[in-house]
Amino acid sequence: QVQLVESGGGLVQAGGSLRLSCAASGSIFRINAMAWYRQAPGKQRELVATITSGGSTNYADSVKGRFTISRDNAKNTVYLQMNNLKPEDTSAYYCNAELWPRDQAGFRTYWGQGTQVTVSS
Repeated sequence: QVQLVESGGGLVQAGGSLRLSCAASGSIFRINAMAWYRQAPGKQRELVATITSGGSTNYADSVKGRFTISRDNAKNTVYLQMNNLKPEDTSAYYCNAELWPRDQAGFRTYWGQGTQVTVSS
């Protein structure tokens, strides 16, 4: 049972930092692109950051200079380092990844369960 498991969310004051982790578990042959999304109440889900298998990154304008996406291929894990957090960053954050389970014929898209980030003023 291949899945993405997120951790690291919580409550933090404005200006603080959090690091989210998302680990792919199960029998996995390959991992392609990985990404973080977020969705606040009453808002559409938005793409926050992406990272390719080669390490190339892209960010939403709202988080550039504050957030950093990275990956540790040996641990099958993607991270989102969030610095200088703002109340507007309050949201449920979701990990997304293209995984190739060993019992499948190719890549499939998986989502994490979501982890809540709340930034107080």
